[in-house]
Amino acid sequence: MIQAVMVISTLGKPRLLKFYNFQDPEKHQELVRGVFQLLSARPEGVSNFVETDAIFGPGTKLVYKHLATLYFVFVFDGSENELAMLDLVQVFVETLNRCFKNVCELDIVFNFNKLHTVLDEMILGGQVIETSSELIMKSVEEIVRLEKQSSTTSLIPKSISERFSR
Repeated sequence: MIQAVMVISTLGKPRLLKFYNFQDPEKHQELVRGVFQLLSARPEGVSNFVETDAIFGPGTKLVYKHLATLYFVFVFDGSENELAMLDLVQVFVETLNRCFKNVCELDIVFNFNKLHTVLDEMILGGQVIETSSELIMKSVEEIVRLEKQSSTTSLIPKSISERFSR
């Protein structure tokens, strides 16, 4: 099971935290700090898989991808395949690149709702539900289209709104 998804800047600022098992909100910052210290101390060219027993408890691992100024981190337990998790990180990044035309930290900061939508289309309750970037994008585009349509739909009949606008 996937336990957490994090996007952390290279300065240690959490840009996305999504936990799939309960963690005290007070503990979130401690977990982010532990993960950031672990990742920032790793040299380039080493494995993207890390044992995280000391941070998340026994049997947990994390896989990460370092792109530009961001770490994309997935924390999971022994029931998940490590290579499948690495591929899932890649699908997540590819989908975000398709959403934002080469994703950067500012895209994540100012469009966090779209980031959560993409993640929710991929993972539900810690279980992977979709791995196709194309299908995820279709779902996200449909959600965005419905949001725009619902925001332009008025609940007040046109005749009443015209009467009060004069």
